[in-house]
Amino acid sequence: MSKILDKFLNENLEELRNAGLYNEIDPVEGPNGPTIKIGGKELINLSSNNYLGLATDEDLKVLAKEATDKYGVGAGAVRTINGTLDIHVELEKKIAEFKGTEAAISYQSGFNCNMAAISAVMNKQDAILSDELNHASIIDGCRLSGAKIIRVKHQDMDDLRAKAKEATESGEYGKVMYITDGVFSMDGNVANLPEIVEIAKEFDLITYVDDAHGSGVMGKGKGTVKHFGLEKEIDMQMGTLSKAVGVVGGYVAGKQNLIDWLKVRSRPFLFSTAVTPADVAATQGALQKIMDSTELHDKLWENGDYLKAGLKKLGFDIGQSETPITPCIIGEEKLAQKFSKRLMEEGVYAKAIVFPTVPRGTGRVRNMPTAAHTKEMLDEALAIYEKVGKELGILK
Repeated sequence: MSKILDKFLNENLEELRNAGLYNEIDPVEGPNGPTIKIGGKELINLSSNNYLGLATDEDLKVLAKEATDKYGVGAGAVRTINGTLDIHVELEKKIAEFKGTEAAISYQSGFNCNMAAISAVMNKQDAILSDELNHASIIDGCRLSGAKIIRVKHQDMDDLRAKAKEATESGEYGKVMYITDGVFSMDGNVANLPEIVEIAKEFDLITYVDDAHGSGVMGKGKGTVKHFGLEKEIDMQMGTLSKAVGVVGGYVAGKQNLIDWLKVRSRPFLFSTAVTPADVAATQGALQKIMDSTELHDKLWENGDYLKAGLKKLGFDIGQSETPITPCIIGEEKLAQKFSKRLMEEGVYAKAIVFPTVPRGTGRVRNMPTAAHTKEMLDEALAIYEKVGKELGILK
């Protein structure tokens, strides 16, 4: 190895470890369900994005196996050559129906969506207004576009209006977009889409909502845009197929001409092999389940409310969460890491989240209850939280 590279890596890894910012990866031995096994020990799992429990659904396993038998294990090519199988087309129709739009395009991941769609529509002659707490994939997609990036204070509609006015009236930019998460994954709060749409109409902003953590969770499962009844008002709805939907991939939904443009100009679509037939079939099945019944959605919210109330009663700082995502904000990064480690030793897997995922000094453990958890599991978890919280001086 190059000496200068070796020196760079060793020094910076040591710095991260000393600051409590180095992330240890814990391989899961078996399925990612309401409980998981790590290092031979069974733990209550509060770190999964598998909100509805669909990642381990038996019906979806059958669909995936049947698709593999029929189509093979891979699509064999990029979408624009001959990697678009008939089931990819069916999936995109299903997504459009699910999101209430004219059309949709599917990608290999949610991260790919933001890299693809933002840079296909925006360029260096344009400006993007971006909420300061937007996901890393949004930030990277904005950077890739070459557009001027204008940070907007988190959920501050006065700041958005002022910066929209300045950007659109300056005459410097061809197009101006406002982009926001629908549900903010580290805090669990929800974008103020009604007022965002009002401001967007006033200044002719392109609206882009990343609903990775809202699809399957908000709007009786249809997402944050549906929750507010704004399917006809938001220009671009992006989401993942790997969280509440339980499989893998992502999508952008909107008008037909938008989707037509993305299919000829978004680079991950043009240059990456399509997702596997098994994933496509399982995703279609998962979306149908969400559309057919709110049972899993309702159970998720019941469990989320129960855990949130329990943590708040114990005295934890759970921020301003409006969704089942419930942070326990500890503050100091090393203490957050220690808290997470002790929870794991006692039987709860709840991963510490520290800078750069969240701002410095706001280290936390993020809790993700799912529809698959039982009340008994949540009660056991709360008892462990109380024990460890008092032991470490987080609770009085």
